[in-house]
Amino acid sequence: MLVQVKNIFIFLILLIPLFLITGPALPDIIVSLSVLFGISYLFYLKKYKEINKISFFKISILLWFSLIFISLFSYNKINSFQDSIIFLRFLLIPILMYFIFFKSEKIIYFALILIVALVIFVCIDTFYQFLNYTSKNGFGNDLFGFKSNWYGRLTGPFGDELIPGSYISKFGLLGYVLLILNKKIRTKSFLHVFYLSSILLVSFVTGERMAFATFLMSLLFLFIFLAEFRKSIFLSILFGVLAIFITFKTHPFYNDYKIIESTQFHQGLKIEKFFKCNNGSDESCTKIIELQPSFVEVIKNFKTSAYGEIYSLSLKMFLDNPITGIGINNFKYLCTTNNEYTNIMANYSCASHPHNIYIQWLTEGGLIVFIIFIVYLYFLINFIIKDVGDKNYKIIALAVILIMFWPVMSTGSLIKNWYGVTTFFILGMCMCLSKIKNKDYT
Repeated sequence: MLVQVKNIFIFLILLIPLFLITGPALPDIIVSLSVLFGISYLFYLKKYKEINKISFFKISILLWFSLIFISLFSYNKINSFQDSIIFLRFLLIPILMYFIFFKSEKIIYFALILIVALVIFVCIDTFYQFLNYTSKNGFGNDLFGFKSNWYGRLTGPFGDELIPGSYISKFGLLGYVLLILNKKIRTKSFLHVFYLSSILLVSFVTGERMAFATFLMSLLFLFIFLAEFRKSIFLSILFGVLAIFITFKTHPFYNDYKIIESTQFHQGLKIEKFFKCNNGSDESCTKIIELQPSFVEVIKNFKTSAYGEIYSLSLKMFLDNPITGIGINNFKYLCTTNNEYTNIMANYSCASHPHNIYIQWLTEGGLIVFIIFIVYLYFLINFIIKDVGDKNYKIIALAVILIMFWPVMSTGSLIKNWYGVTTFFILGMCMCLSKIKNKDYT
């Protein structure tokens, strides 16, 4: 009976990448229930002592205790204690995936097959939406009828969420392992090139700058360290960049406008779009559109940009509470209730979190949580490097971690459901990759 229940949870965890497309609710429920079962399973079989010897497990529990400890000093203790306590589900799911749910290499292989299928599906659906474009209305519906509420941004199959680039950039490299693991595909460089360059192109057209930049950076990382597949990775970068150049030059989205105003503020790029009127004539009509500010304008005037004000506020909160921080999930609460902090957000309303993992831990958890989190990442990387698996899979796992934890980028909040489930599920997959030995799968 216990084995049957375990198999059900294995099946559900395998489907987390699919359920993430539907929203945060189902994946979070699966993770929560899986962790409860996993803990019960360990105690029933008396295997908890084996896991307790693992340094990565110990640092995970220490990180959890640190979140609870700093909650004693938080401004809104209910918010902090509540989110700190349930954060345990995220910290445990990678460990339970490695030791219980994805213990078999064949299960990991099946997970990779599903991930590749989903990445390809999201790429096709998102690129279809990209091609379904008019100057008047922007990007149209995807294959499921979803349409973005933001002109110039793509949703793919994610409904009203603007995250297809983030999804394919993170899961895409995991899927690349399948191309190496399967002996029928390993030597077919054109499949490698098509897969990786497609992700690079689609992550670019989504407008998610960090997804594109970090995926490109990870390919460069693989080019340096994954010597056996250096040629196909180089060609992937080359063809991906070429496809981006051609798309940029030929797609009307990048060519049917003139810039009216460009500032660093949110939606600070004001452009005039040109299109044919709907009266059957060749008469030209125009429409004023506000888009995300250009990267150059943000860098030139970073202090008064949205991110500049958010990070300035975060720094102020940290300096006022350097040791224990303001409390987990207290950022928006304190910003809206304390006039000194509210005034720092001169041009924008208060954000829900600091939009950077490291700054969030500093601000909400202080030096205590921040330092332990850095040690957590060290033990995670050390665990992967020292595992028994093939070095190629470890290198890809490290490239994925590089994408997720590159410090100089805007991120979601690890406390929140979708971003938290995505991040820690992928960490679990990275740990599982590190134990795969150099076997051939057909």
